[in-house]
Amino acid sequence: MTHAPGKPVLRRVLRVRDLVFFYVTAVLGMRWVGTAAAAGPSALVIWIVAALTLFVPLAFTVIELSSRYPDEGGIYVWTRHAFGDFAGFMTGWTYWGANLTYLPGLLYFAASTALYIFGDRYVHLQDSGTYFILVALTGLAIAAVMNIVGLEVGKWLATVGAVGTWIPMALLIGMGIIAGVRYGSATPITPSSLLPATGLRDMVFWSTIAFAFTGLEAGSFMGEEIVDPRRSISRAIVISVISITAIYILGTLAILLALPQAEITGLGGIMDTITATGRRIGVTGLAPFAAMLIVLNTMGGVGVWLAAPARLPFVAGIDNYLPRAFGRLHPKYGTPHIALLLQAGVAAFCAILGQAGETPKQAYNILVSLGVVAFFLPYIAMFAAMIRLQREPAGPEVVRPPGGRPVAILLGWTGLATSLAAIILACVPPAGEADGKLYVIKVVGLSALLVASGVVAYTIGNARRRAAGATA
Repeated sequence: MTHAPGKPVLRRVLRVRDLVFFYVTAVLGMRWVGTAAAAGPSALVIWIVAALTLFVPLAFTVIELSSRYPDEGGIYVWTRHAFGDFAGFMTGWTYWGANLTYLPGLLYFAASTALYIFGDRYVHLQDSGTYFILVALTGLAIAAVMNIVGLEVGKWLATVGAVGTWIPMALLIGMGIIAGVRYGSATPITPSSLLPATGLRDMVFWSTIAFAFTGLEAGSFMGEEIVDPRRSISRAIVISVISITAIYILGTLAILLALPQAEITGLGGIMDTITATGRRIGVTGLAPFAAMLIVLNTMGGVGVWLAAPARLPFVAGIDNYLPRAFGRLHPKYGTPHIALLLQAGVAAFCAILGQAGETPKQAYNILVSLGVVAFFLPYIAMFAAMIRLQREPAGPEVVRPPGGRPVAILLGWTGLATSLAAIILACVPPAGEADGKLYVIKVVGLSALLVASGVVAYTIGNARRRAAGATA
């Protein structure tokens, strides 16, 4: 690939194995397994439906678009080619903004899980906003430093994250099966219990399950840091999709086998299951070990979601839509350090703001819903780009879905419809929310603020570009 004069040249360090670790860490969230199990056996069916209506369309969309345009910036580049500069910028802006709320939510989960390492000694901290903020700030600082040093170091966060997923999930699945064989399923799994509820508040859960399958596009943000990106991305995605889907379904089933549905909680579902199931089958002492691994997995996720979206302000800085400083590389490590520091700094601000006037659980719920809405906005643009770009010829280097153009268009519309439904459902207050109107105002209002700020940033950046062009 040729580079424009003056464009920073990035190091290609990521291979297929690294990308598999990256995708597993980016997509597979163990907290979603607990959330799914808390909804009961119908979650098993919803996992399958979500995989078919979002995960599969997402996989083929990312594979095709990243093979068409394997440049640094991923979704920003794809939508810019399809719809122009404004659409590309707004897609990148909303995607970047979505992660500012996602990272604190991820770190809140890590903070909650970390308390299991010490037994009951610090359980009182579950209600401490200060504790959750301190953990979030510390985690962001560690992830930022490792990614600034370089992907040669930063990619180990993804490796640690993947290992921190597989081991506790293997423990969870194994223990759940043993408990189910010995004592029968703790949660009855019948044909009627497998049918998803269709009430509006019940369907809110569907958007969370769809959100659990997002993230495959993240690797393409670092297209110019991947060795043979067309081949590596497609192979890594196929391996990751199969393994992630299987783990989600088997992990949910294991929790249902081990615990009654009434005893399962979203934040602590996996740890509660490992602890309670260990007592049932006579295996104790695993909870601290599993908790430590889950914290490592979550830190891996923080590293991944700090590194990949930071390439968006980096590329926008190169394109002069944001100040040129964002497009600079560290003189020693060759990484977009200013973009990374911006990402970490704003995420830290969101972590503090998220606790304003809320309990940790309320703050977590708002961050999750806001993350779902903001995250699926750029997904709508990405799937629309998949449909629009079918008008362009596909060379031999483009990896297309089986069936070619008609299937690609069908996959694009399926993913787009699922993304739109997820946004609508995420705006509905969850059951038990004390002030539903305030909840909706926060989620919708903050999402609208994110979009409006993007329009302002683009307007300022476009004026800067024109001024620079006039003086060139």
